[in-house]
Amino acid sequence: MLVANRVYKTFHYKETENMKLDGKVAIITGAGRGIGRAIALRLGADGAAMVVSDVNGDNATKVAEEIKARGGKAMALRTDVTSEADVKDLIDTAVRQHGRLDIMVANAGIANIKMSIEMTGAEWDQIMAVNTKGAFLCDTMAARQMIKQGHSETPGSGGKIINCASIAAHSGFSILAAYSASKFAVRGFTQALAKELGPYKINVNAYCPGIVGTDMWTLIDEKMGPYLGMQKGEVLKEYTKLITAGRVSVPEDVACFVSYLASSDADYMTGQSVMIDGGIIMN
Repeated sequence: MLVANRVYKTFHYKETENMKLDGKVAIITGAGRGIGRAIALRLGADGAAMVVSDVNGDNATKVAEEIKARGGKAMALRTDVTSEADVKDLIDTAVRQHGRLDIMVANAGIANIKMSIEMTGAEWDQIMAVNTKGAFLCDTMAARQMIKQGHSETPGSGGKIINCASIAAHSGFSILAAYSASKFAVRGFTQALAKELGPYKINVNAYCPGIVGTDMWTLIDEKMGPYLGMQKGEVLKEYTKLITAGRVSVPEDVACFVSYLASSDADYMTGQSVMIDGGIIMN
């Protein structure tokens, strides 16, 4: 698998911008690996008390232990984001442990690499359940808690809700139609929810990764190849040519942007779904 000029960054505790999230409590879903793991490590390095959630409880525990080993504060919880009971327990546990919730990162997501005419209704429903319903449940339950906590008149003082969208939320991709539809929905929901929660000074934004060196893109490369008449590794190599920055993203690239969205630096930013893709799509 080609990953062009892969460069990893290590987030050092007490060295990232004066612990800008010190005293904040953050939940992140889908945090057991890939982009979610990188975001959890970064927000932990920024000083947030992290509630690390994943459908794979063992992976969530490993990430929480990583954060604690680096001097941060973290706990792990297994969560199925398609389950209202699980998401409610996630929010309740965070508040019971830390007394409040300041940041919700709805990162959990899946992809299905198939032509639309080959997909079953059950496969479509699964994508929508995880990517779209999962964001809805996490966002709305977090918002209720944030509203309960109150706010000042400063934008963003009520909390930060951050969704995982995609470049596929701005331009539909063939052989990823269900995924594209789910991410367009996340983008629309992000805009609408930002308007609804504006009076409570809660900011709602989304990050839109492009081609990231994660397990998801390994799967896309493998499954898309036969449709395009390409061997393993060739799909990623071809798509990499679209990247203006000249290399495939690493999860830490995305984590740095989410760190900004979670901080007071982004207090005047809401309703946005921003590409962090190295210049594949330019609006």
